[in-house]
Amino acid sequence: MAQTITIDPITRIEGHLGVKVEVANGVVTSAWSSGESFRGFEQILVGRDPLDAQHITQRICGVCPIEHGVAANLAQEAAYGTALPTNGRLLRNVIMAANFIQSHILHFYILSAVDFVDVTALLGYTGQDAVLNFLKGWVQTEMARSDYFPAAPILPRYSAPYIADSALNLGALRNYFTAFDMRTDASRLGALFGGKLPHVANLFPGGVAQPVKADTVAEAKKIIARLRHFVDHHYVPDVLAAASAMPQYFSLGRGPGNFLSFGVFHEDNAKSTLLFPAGALIQGALSNVDPSKIREAVGSSYFSSASNLHPSVGATTPQAGRPGAYSWLKAPRYDGKVMEVGPLARMLVAYHRNDPRVKPAVDGLLGATGRTVADLDSVMGRHAARALECSLLAARTEEWIDTLVPGAATQNPIAKASNASGVGLTEAARGALGHWMTISGGLVSRYQCVVPTTWNCSPRDDLGQPGALEQALVGVPVADPANPIEPVRVVRSFDPCLSCAVH
Repeated sequence: MAQTITIDPITRIEGHLGVKVEVANGVVTSAWSSGESFRGFEQILVGRDPLDAQHITQRICGVCPIEHGVAANLAQEAAYGTALPTNGRLLRNVIMAANFIQSHILHFYILSAVDFVDVTALLGYTGQDAVLNFLKGWVQTEMARSDYFPAAPILPRYSAPYIADSALNLGALRNYFTAFDMRTDASRLGALFGGKLPHVANLFPGGVAQPVKADTVAEAKKIIARLRHFVDHHYVPDVLAAASAMPQYFSLGRGPGNFLSFGVFHEDNAKSTLLFPAGALIQGALSNVDPSKIREAVGSSYFSSASNLHPSVGATTPQAGRPGAYSWLKAPRYDGKVMEVGPLARMLVAYHRNDPRVKPAVDGLLGATGRTVADLDSVMGRHAARALECSLLAARTEEWIDTLVPGAATQNPIAKASNASGVGLTEAARGALGHWMTISGGLVSRYQCVVPTTWNCSPRDDLGQPGALEQALVGVPVADPANPIEPVRVVRSFDPCLSCAVH
C-alpha cells in the first residue's frame, strides 16, 4: 500500500520548497514539487525606466543576484544594439565568475555535504587539530542536551547510510569551516570590481561603470590564487572521495535525460563565443538553442494567465488557490519537453560539443570515478559536475584578471530607444536564465524571467509531464519514512533557489 510523505519545508536551500512523494515497497513512485510563495518581480518592473532592471532584478535573489543583473543588461544591449569594450566584458565575467565560485562552494560544503558526512565521526577524534577538537566538543554538548533533536541540520542521525570513512568525514568537516573563508574570498573578489556584493551598483548595459586599477588587479590575483588552491586541492578531491564512498548515488536521481544550456561567459566582444557553450541535448542528440521553442505552462500553477505562452508575450497573473494547482512556479518547456538545467547540463553540452577545456576534464572525471557519461545524470553526477565546473571557471577567471588593462575603457555609451525589445540569455550558477524585456514609450511595458529552478523544480505541465525534479525523485529508496533523507539528497543535488523561481 502506497504511503504519502510530505517534506515541507526542505531546509538548506534558498527559498520555500515543499515536496510530496508517494512511496510503495520502500521506493518513491511519484512526486510533486511545490514553490510556496508569490513575489511578482515582473510586475514591479512594468512602467519603470529600463535602466532600473539590473538593479531591481538583482533583488530577486541574494545568492545569484549578479546573474540577474547581467541578464537584464544583455536584454537592454539586445534592444539598443550596444557593444562591450574588452575591459567591460572581462569585468562582467570576473564579477559573475566570483559569484559562481562562492555559490558552488556554498552548495557543496554548507548546504549538501552534511547529507553524506557523518558528523558523529568527531566523537572518536583524538588528534590535535583545534578546529576538529572544537567541533567535537560542540557535538558532545549538543548530544548531551535534554532537548537534543537527532535530526538537527549539522548533526544528522538518520537511518540511511552515511560515509563510513572516518578520515574522509573529518577532512570534509574541517573543510566545511574553511569553505566559509573561501566564500568570503570569492565575494571579496566580486566586490573588488563590483563595488559591493551581493547587489552591485555598477552593472550597466555597455559594460561596468568602474575603472580598472593596477592595485585592484594585484589584490584580485592573490584572491583567485587562494580560491584555485582550495577548489583544486580540497573541493574537487572531497567530491571525488564522496563519490567513491557513496557510489549508489550515481544510480539515483536520474532526471528527464534532456539538458539545456544558454551558454555563459563571453570570450569576445561580439558575444559570439562562450566559455561554456549553449546547446539543447535531448536524449543524447545535441542541437543549437532555439529560444522560440520556449513556452511556460501554468496548468498546475497558481496563475490565471494564459498557458503555454512564449516569455516575450508572457503574463504573470496570480490566482491563489486555483483549482488543480499546487505550485507558484510555472512549468517552462523547450519544444514541449522537460529540461534539466545547471552545471551538469553545461558540462554535458560542452562535452558533446567536444569543447577543448571541458571534454578532457570530464574524461578525467570519468576515469577517476570509473563511471560513464550516462552515470552523470544522477545525484552524485550533479555534485561532480558542479565541482569540475568550479575548477575550470576558477582557472579561466585567473586568466581574465591577467588580461585586464588598467585605465582602459570599461563601458561603452548606450543609445536608448523609445520602443524596442530584447532578450538576455545567460546562465546562473544553477542553470539557464532568460530575461525578456519590452520597452514602449521609453518605459518597460513587459518583463518576464525564466530562471533555473523554474526549469528544474517545475510542477506538471498541461500535458501532465512532471518537472525534472519530480522525475528525478521517482525510484529513490526511503529507508525511514519518518526521516526521508534520501529524497532530500536528490532535491539538494539540484541546488534549488525558490527565491528566483517563484513569479
